[in-house]
Amino acid sequence: MLPPGSTLEEVRSLFRWEVPERYNMAADVCDRWAVSAPNRTAIIHDHGDRTEEVSFAELRERANRLANLLAELGIERGDRVGILLPQNPWTAIAHIAAWKLAGISIPLFTLFGEEALEYRLKDSGARAIITNHEGLTKLAAIRGKLGGLRQYLCIDEASEDALDLLSELPRCSEQFETVNTNSNDPALIIYTSGTTGSPKGTLHAHRSLLGHLPGVEMSHDFLPQDGDKLWTPADWAWIGGLMDVLMPGLHHAVPVVSYRMPKFDGEFAFEFISKHGIRNAFIPPTALKMMRMAWSKDRHKTEMRSIASAGESLGTELLEWGHEAFGLWINEFYGQTECNMIVSSCGALAPPEPGVMGFAVPGHDVQVINEYGTPLGPNQRGQIAVRGKTPVMFLEYWNKPENTLEKYSGEWLLTGDTGMLVESGAIRFVGRNDDVITSAGYRIGPGEIENCLLGHPAVAICAVVGKPDPMRTEIVKAFVCLNTGYEESESLINDLQEWVKLRLSPHEYPREIAFIEEFPLTTTGKIIRRKLREIA
Repeated sequence: MLPPGSTLEEVRSLFRWEVPERYNMAADVCDRWAVSAPNRTAIIHDHGDRTEEVSFAELRERANRLANLLAELGIERGDRVGILLPQNPWTAIAHIAAWKLAGISIPLFTLFGEEALEYRLKDSGARAIITNHEGLTKLAAIRGKLGGLRQYLCIDEASEDALDLLSELPRCSEQFETVNTNSNDPALIIYTSGTTGSPKGTLHAHRSLLGHLPGVEMSHDFLPQDGDKLWTPADWAWIGGLMDVLMPGLHHAVPVVSYRMPKFDGEFAFEFISKHGIRNAFIPPTALKMMRMAWSKDRHKTEMRSIASAGESLGTELLEWGHEAFGLWINEFYGQTECNMIVSSCGALAPPEPGVMGFAVPGHDVQVINEYGTPLGPNQRGQIAVRGKTPVMFLEYWNKPENTLEKYSGEWLLTGDTGMLVESGAIRFVGRNDDVITSAGYRIGPGEIENCLLGHPAVAICAVVGKPDPMRTEIVKAFVCLNTGYEESESLINDLQEWVKLRLSPHEYPREIAFIEEFPLTTTGKIIRRKLREIA
């Protein structure tokens, strides 16, 4: 935990990493509390018509039964287990059960379409998947292509195509001895899109949770405090939902509220926070903007203690509105799937600086460096980089050693983001070095969308870029050159958009499509995306 202090300098001087050699996330977030505080609430799930509270004792019982079932099905140390579920206690239980076996869990967005799921399940070599009826329906279309995926487990229905967990688990023992893993043993693969080509599987060790904690605690004004209760509208398949909220909450035995929100609604968010007495929330900036649009000073009263936000920069207006609406400073933080929660502001120590994302979190040496790896002083633009090996750093890209090497330069992990130090020592985010699109908090790689569009018979050549947008920061815009025999039309635009929605994800489809006859190219034949962004 972060040591108490009145200034960041004091906190940083007192902080020391405490990462044991032997460590398993399941033992940390589940087993130890089931022994010391079995009746303490771990997860509060809102079903819509009722609320379910899951204690740590119940969490361990279900996870143990599931771990025994997975072992019975042949899942062993190092085997990959896909988890295609929305916010739900079973999502936490599935991850914990996989870790108990020393397996590797793979969070998968329920928004993913067939192509996105097929790639990730095949690339990871997943041997089992835990899902629901909705997930089974998507998987049915690609099942014949997933030869290595032998075990399908469903949480909410009996099916010839999957084991029904609710009927299978009662016969499984509630006793299971969690494997005594090394803290560096692999535990989690989270896929992240790059600039080109296919998504990369970011492999994390069990120690990753410990590495996340200082940033989580700082962004929530020294979590935990008495009465804290966590919630996020972010999907738990995103590292921001899973490792910034769910698992840190369980680590600290702070109740985590879960609910499947089909589509974010600002008015409903205020009602939900009030209904459940939410004290701490991670809310991406786009969602905060929607809450600001719905906000009424007379109607919306909350007792929030902390709000953390990330994925896009917070502007002055949003910070000032947050202070008026909630009576606190929204804390912006920064990180990547490969190395998360490494920069944060902390309203408990000092008001945030508009346009500045925060300071290096204690335990992390984050600098702005030049092309030679030399740290730069204030007001000099360079690349944001992290020095050395900290517990939150990923192990490698799954099956992509060349990409892993490219992520580092000497002692530095390169974020690919441009920034600069300000006089206070905080870091200002300037922009991406690559072509990743930031939209509504998601980081979207154009490569996967381009590959999907090229599968449409109308598309000969295409390129995808981000277009500035006041609500989402950027939207996905596609430039398309058509094959002979096809003509541009609104119906074709709609068809291409649906093509991407169904095969990849609704959050990745191009909201705008422009038809183009000739692309700007380099002398080596590469599309110049910068030129496309200029005309987007």
